[in-house]
Amino acid sequence: MKKLLALLFCSALVVAGHPLAAQPAETPENRLIALRHQMDEAATVKQKQQILSQMAETGTFTAMMTLGTLLDDPALQKTAARGVAAIGLSHPEFDGQLTRHLLGRCLPFVDGSQRKAIIAQIGKEPVEGYVSHFNGRDLTGWKGLVENPIVRREKMTRQELEAAQVEADQRMRDDWKVENGLLAYVGTGYDNICTVEEFGDFEMLVDWRLDPNGKEPDAGIYLRGTPQVQIWDIARVNVGAQVGSGGLYNNQQHKSIPLCVADNPLGEWNSFYIKMVGERVTVRLNGVLVVDNVPLENYWDRQRPIFPVEQIELQAHGSKVYYRDIYIKRL
Repeated sequence: MKKLLALLFCSALVVAGHPLAAQPAETPENRLIALRHQMDEAATVKQKQQILSQMAETGTFTAMMTLGTLLDDPALQKTAARGVAAIGLSHPEFDGQLTRHLLGRCLPFVDGSQRKAIIAQIGKEPVEGYVSHFNGRDLTGWKGLVENPIVRREKMTRQELEAAQVEADQRMRDDWKVENGLLAYVGTGYDNICTVEEFGDFEMLVDWRLDPNGKEPDAGIYLRGTPQVQIWDIARVNVGAQVGSGGLYNNQQHKSIPLCVADNPLGEWNSFYIKMVGERVTVRLNGVLVVDNVPLENYWDRQRPIFPVEQIELQAHGSKVYYRDIYIKRL
């Protein structure tokens, strides 16, 4: 039933086989993207307050975190606090250290039943929940790419790996920069940036945007060091990109293309939700199910299962790409 509903929803995004890239789906994720853009353009406090109230209505984790950035703004903190509380208290799946921290900061600005609910929530037994993996200021928590997992794990000595990591980190610092709070690839090659931490089963939230002026806009997310959840400029029909982003591009035996096209127009922001349990991957692009519990194959050795624990990598493919709001929850 879930897959049928996804296909029916996707059919609304396609007419005569052609994706409606200029008409993005009205999902909470896309609504938030639009509201964040409106926030950048808003001129008055009243306009900003109205936008923040609408952000809260999207009910997304990223909306809650965005609202949380305004809890120190005297003109907006009350509106932001109400929004954080509304999302954090009504979505138990968002519970964790980040959510409880924001809820605690909301206490001076709320009262009544909402205040009591926050106190009860932050007093529960601790859980980790989503953790931020990009601070918007520097490259803390990230490292350069050294070979593939098989080479790193089985063919390099500890001394060789340490030396190679020093070189890879320097390339990473040359090619990846923080620009206006965004993680940006500014190089010309194909060097991925990798999490210092390794992950087994997880859920991941990440926003991405391809630079429309890039030579061949193209990127992706490597899961446990393995390619990949694909990011496309869907106009590149010469390489098959018209199928849309989010698919497990390097699969051969299992499904590699997404269930439908859910990309926003080139140059605009997109949101991924990625879940990996064992070898199976689920992907939502802009709130639309595009990969439904599909095994990710081991690209590096197809006779072997996927690595149980490995790093997550953001791919660059010779063209500028931006990432923001990177949150990962261990399962």
